[in-house]
Amino acid sequence: MRLLNLDRLVLALFLFASVSSAWPWPPSIQNPEGLIHPRQESNKNSDNSPAETGRAQPTRTGNAAKTAAETAEASGTAAPSSNAAANTRSGTTKASNTRSGTTNAAKTGAEKTKATATKTTSVDARLPPGGVNMITPSALALTSYYKVSDYVTFAWNYTSLSVTPSRVNAFVSCASNSATYTILNNATFEPTAKVIWDTKPEASGTAPLLTETYTLIVYDASKDLTAIPQAGHLGPYKQFAFGMYTPQPYTGLSDGWRCATCSGAMSSMELHTLKFMLGTCIITVLSFTWFAGGFGALF
Repeated sequence: MRLLNLDRLVLALFLFASVSSAWPWPPSIQNPEGLIHPRQESNKNSDNSPAETGRAQPTRTGNAAKTAAETAEASGTAAPSSNAAANTRSGTTKASNTRSGTTNAAKTGAEKTKATATKTTSVDARLPPGGVNMITPSALALTSYYKVSDYVTFAWNYTSLSVTPSRVNAFVSCASNSATYTILNNATFEPTAKVIWDTKPEASGTAPLLTETYTLIVYDASKDLTAIPQAGHLGPYKQFAFGMYTPQPYTGLSDGWRCATCSGAMSSMELHTLKFMLGTCIITVLSFTWFAGGFGALF
C-alpha cells in the first residue's frame, strides 16, 4: 500500500515538473534571462565572458534606447518652450523698439517746435509794413514804356523789414486781359533783387502782351497775395506801373502816311470845328459894331 502511494507521488511530481517547464513567463517579466544567473566557475573561464557580455548588451541597449526616447521627448517638449521664450523676447524687443521710435518722434517734434518758436521775432505793432523801393527804373522817373519782345530789367530793394522773408514771388499783371506773367517764382530772398524779363511771346508762355499799362507785384511767397500787411513784414507791393507797346509796321508817304502833329494832317471834323469857331467870331464882331454904331459910340 505504501509502495502504491509512493508511485503516485512520484508520478504527480513528474507531471508538475513537466507542466511547470512548459508554462509561459508572466507578462510582467520582460527579460527572464536577467533572473537567471549563470554558474560562476572557480577557474573563471574566459569563455563565459562573451556570453555574459552578449546577454548584458541587449539590456543596456534597451535602456539606452529608452533613455534616448525620453531625452528626445523632453527635447521636443522643451523646443516649443524655447521657441515661445524666443518669440516672447522678440515681441518684447519689438515693443521696446516701437516705444523707442515713438519717443524719438516725440523728441524730434518737440525740437522742431522749439526751433520754430525760436525763429519767431517780436515786432513793434507801431512799425510800418515792409515795402519795395524801385531802383531800375527809378521811382522818381516818369512812366516807363517798353517795347514788346525786348528784355526788360527790374531791380529793387526792400524797406522797413524787421522780419526777412525766406522766399519771394514777383509777377506782372495786366488788367485789360486779366493775365499775369511770372518773373520770380519762390526765389531766395536777397537784399537787392534784379530780374531780366524776356517779353517775347514764346518766352512768356501765356497770353500775348498788349499795348497797355502793366503793374509789377512783389510779395512774400509764404503768404497769400491778399494777406493783410503786418508791421515789419513784407507786404504785397503793387505801386509800380509801366507801359508796353507793340511797334506798328512801316508805312511810307506814298502809301498814305500822314504826320499826326503836322498842320496838313487836319481831319475833316477838325476843319469843320475851326470854320464854326471863325464864323462865330466874325458874327460877334459885326454884331457888336452894328449895335455900337447905332448909338453913335464909334463916331
